Amino acid sequence: MHKLARTTAATLAAGAILFTAACSSDSDAAPAADEPTSGARAVLEDGESNPMIAQGVEISGDATVYKSSGIGATAMNDAAPEGSPESYVDTDQFVGGTLPAGVTVTEAQGIGVLKKIRDNLELQGYSLEDVVTMRVFLDNAPGTERADYAGWNRAYRQFFANTNLDTDETELVPMGTAEPSAPIERNSARPSRFALEVATLPVQGWLVEVEVDAVK
Repeated sequence: MHKLARTTAATLAAGAILFTAACSSDSDAAPAADEPTSGARAVLEDGESNPMIAQGVEISGDATVYKSSGIGATAMNDAAPEGSPESYVDTDQFVGGTLPAGVTVTEAQGIGVLKKIRDNLELQGYSLEDVVTMRVFLDNAPGTERADYAGWNRAYRQFFANTNLDTDETELVPMGTAEPSAPIERNSARPSRFALEVATLPVQGWLVEVEVDAVK
């Protein structure tokens, strides 16, 4: 029997990236009232200093939007059986495919996927900070009853939503059950996001597939 897809709660807020039109040559002068803005404005929930995601994103003006295709992990772990979830562990991050205490295969794949998202964006002149919307598809690992949302969220925090919006300080994030430490990539962006569990992903062994929209 196929699983029903289920979404994660998307009520947390996001870090705002606001792009404005060119200013007056006088740096002290306020822009004209009718001067349009362009770019993306993330809608934040009041009172949150370290939200995970946005309530929504407004895109306006002459913003350029880049939409990635769905991206999954790369088979890097030759020590694991071909087509198994473990074969898609990022061995650049986890040498030999050995996962530290508490790191799940979904978490390890998520880290590899987000690295590929970063590379995809950079080839087009964008960065992870430009991401405004994210769509996440998760499959459950063999022998488990549901997708590993907790592992995915740990991977996500390694690349997104890991600064304090009040102080601009870097937030420490956990990997597996280890003590929180500096994230793989500091990034204040909090995109709007959904995540759902699907019956299957297009590549055998994938547990994570992600697509993003980036704006500049």
